Amino acid sequence: MSEVARAHGAPALSARIRATAEDFFVEELPAFDASGAGEHLLLTIEKRGMNTAFAARRIAAWAGVDESAIGYAGMKDRHAVTRQRFTVWLPKKVAPDFEALQSDDLRVLDHAWHARKLPRGALAGNRFVLVLREVEGEREVVEARLRTIAAQGVPNYFGEQRFGRGGNNVQQAVAMFAGRRVKREERSMLLSAARSELFNRVLAVRVEAGTWNVALDGEVWMLDGSRSVFGPEAFTDALQARLDAFDIHPTGPLWGEGDLRSSGIARDVELAAIGGDSATRLRNGLERAGLKHERRALRLRPDALAWRWFEEGALELRFELPPGCYATTVLHELGEVADAAAV
Repeated sequence: MSEVARAHGAPALSARIRATAEDFFVEELPAFDASGAGEHLLLTIEKRGMNTAFAARRIAAWAGVDESAIGYAGMKDRHAVTRQRFTVWLPKKVAPDFEALQSDDLRVLDHAWHARKLPRGALAGNRFVLVLREVEGEREVVEARLRTIAAQGVPNYFGEQRFGRGGNNVQQAVAMFAGRRVKREERSMLLSAARSELFNRVLAVRVEAGTWNVALDGEVWMLDGSRSVFGPEAFTDALQARLDAFDIHPTGPLWGEGDLRSSGIARDVELAAIGGDSATRLRNGLERAGLKHERRALRLRPDALAWRWFEEGALELRFELPPGCYATTVLHELGEVADAAAV
């Protein structure tokens, strides 16, 4: 992320994140309440230093079921304290002893019966509490940048988590498209990385041009809080008002089969940004894999952004993001934040 174009100017600070797991807290915001009946046990779990896949395997072993019986809405990083929900399919509706699942790094906060397996993406968003340590930068400049982020949002880049350790997932995707065989679960991850790389290239070009949060001719729009898109259509004062109110957002392509929906200048910018040899290999591979064209909002505004300073030079940030958006993109607009967990 340090090499990706910033929208709001030079870094306002330098700092470290995730000196401990507790410095990166994320909590899923549920999209629904438990139905109270059904064959799926809905668990709310708090875990420390454990990614989602590992937690799912532990829950499956505890329940004596196959991993395919476990559902979860989102993937959460290992180097954090996270709260998220899981479902366990138990047709006999007999829950194992919860104490047998409890440990220092995993706690059951709540449980209830539910009618169906928890599908991916079934969350309203994520709430973050982040602590930046060894902060260097003038407090007034940092707080001015935070106010700008709260008012104008940030470019909606895919975060570095999407690209794997050292950003290697894109290279692995190229190898897969060239014929290297991979496991089914790895294939999905690599396809996502390839798509994300192309989207980030388009967004970076528009950030550099100052057009990531304005209308271009031929723009495709996304409704805030949904994946519904419309356009291209003639830009009007009414659309400008909706853009200013964060009711709609400009979009970029998530590459796949079919026609690119944008037109005019927006389409030209997108194709130019992903027109080189390396991008073409990714585009062709995604098309052969059968993915369909989709769109993603180019901008993101964190909700309920708040901050406080600690005496030892640490800065705590609190905010909420929609599903599929990354806290690291918010940090990127604030400054150079080194991830201690990546060292």
